[in-house]
Amino acid sequence: MNSSIFHTICNCRICGKNNLNNILDLGEQPPANSLRDNPEEPLPSIPLSIVLCDNCKTVQLKETVKPEYLFSKYVWVTGTSSTAQTYSSFFCDEALKRLRNRELFITEVASNDGTFLQRFKKRGHKVLGIDPAKNIAQIALDKGIPTKVEFFDKKVAESIVSEYGKADCIFARNVIPHVDNIHGVISGMAHCIKDEGIAIVEFHYGENIMSELQYDSIYHEHLFYFSFQSLCFLLRKHGLSAFDYNVSPISGGSIALYCSKNKRPETSKLKEKLEKDENSGLSLEKNWLKFSEKCFDHKNKLIEVIKLHSGNGTKMIGYGASARSSTLLNFCGINHRHLVCIADGNPIKQGKFTAGTDIPIVSPDEAFVKKPDTVLLLAWNFEDEIVKTIKEKHQFRGKVILPFPNDPQIIQL
Repeated sequence: MNSSIFHTICNCRICGKNNLNNILDLGEQPPANSLRDNPEEPLPSIPLSIVLCDNCKTVQLKETVKPEYLFSKYVWVTGTSSTAQTYSSFFCDEALKRLRNRELFITEVASNDGTFLQRFKKRGHKVLGIDPAKNIAQIALDKGIPTKVEFFDKKVAESIVSEYGKADCIFARNVIPHVDNIHGVISGMAHCIKDEGIAIVEFHYGENIMSELQYDSIYHEHLFYFSFQSLCFLLRKHGLSAFDYNVSPISGGSIALYCSKNKRPETSKLKEKLEKDENSGLSLEKNWLKFSEKCFDHKNKLIEVIKLHSGNGTKMIGYGASARSSTLLNFCGINHRHLVCIADGNPIKQGKFTAGTDIPIVSPDEAFVKKPDTVLLLAWNFEDEIVKTIKEKHQFRGKVILPFPNDPQIIQL
C-alpha cells in the first residue's frame, strides 16, 4: 500500500456530509492502467471499495488516487474502438439537433484523441479539446483538433472563455465520474456555455451496474457511480438543469444527459426516466449490499469456469486489456497462469504486462497465432464488435467466455 498517492475520504464528495455507508470491498489492487514493460516493476496496491452517502445517495469510491498519477499519461484511445467511432457520429447528430446556430463553438472536456470533436469539425464547426494526457492529446493535435493539455476546472474554464469566448456546447463523456474536484469541473462547464447553450454529461449508469453485476466497472479512475437523481442533484448545485437524455453503447450502459442553464422544458422521455430512476432502488443501502453479495457469488462462478477451460493442455487467451478487466482479473485472481496472453488492438498497450496479474498484452494477430481453445472476453461490453472480428478475421473456432452481464456465459463459435 502506498499512502503517498491516495487518501481515504470521510465526507461525501458531493454534499460534504460524513454519513458514508460501506457497500463493497474489492480488496487492494494496483491502479487499473498501470501497465508495465517489465512484470518485475513494483506497483502500488491501493484499497478499492465503494460507499453510499446516506444524505445525497451518491455511490462513490472510498479512496481517491492523485489524478496526476492516473491521467498524466493515459492508455485508452477512443479511436481504436469501432463502436466508439460509430457512436461519435450519432452523438454529433443528437447534439446538433438541440442547437440552433449554424456556426457553433464546441468544447470537449477530456477530449482524448479528438474522435468526437472531429465529427463536429467536419460539419464546419469550431472545436476545442481539453485533456490532461500529453501522449493522447498529441494524437488529437496531429489530426488538426486544437487541444489544451490541462486538467479542466473553473479556472481553466475562465481562461477558455477569455481566449475563445463562450461555447454553444460543452460535453464530457465518461469523465465526470473520474474527477475528485467534481464541483470545479461542473461549475467550469456551466461557466463555459452561452445562456442558450447546452452541456452534455455522459456517465455509466448505476442501474446497469447494479442490475447486471458490473463490478468490473469499479476501479480507481471511476470515483462516482451515478443515478439520475444523484447526478441531477449535483448539476443543480451549479445552475444546470437536465432536459433530455440518450442511451449510449459505451461502457456497457451509459447515459448522455443534456443540460441547460435556462431550464429548457423536460422531455416526456426524461420525465418518465426520472420516475423510474427514483423507484429503481439505487438509493437504498440494502440493494447495494445485496449487489455486493452477488459480486462474490459471481467471482466464485467465474473462477470455476476459468479452471474448467484452462490448463490440461488447453490454451486460453483474454481479449481486451481494458481498465475494467484489471478489476475483474485482480478480484478473481485470474493471472498469467490462466491466460497465455491478452489481445488488444491498442498499440500503446501492446508489449506491456497487466497490472497485478502479469499477463502479456499482444496484438490480436499475435494472440491468435497461438491457436487458443478459449477466449475470455474481458471487453465484453464490445461483444458484437469483437466476436465478429475474431470469427471473421482470425477464423477463431472455439469457446468464448462472457463474464458479464450477470452470470458468466459460454458461446461456441
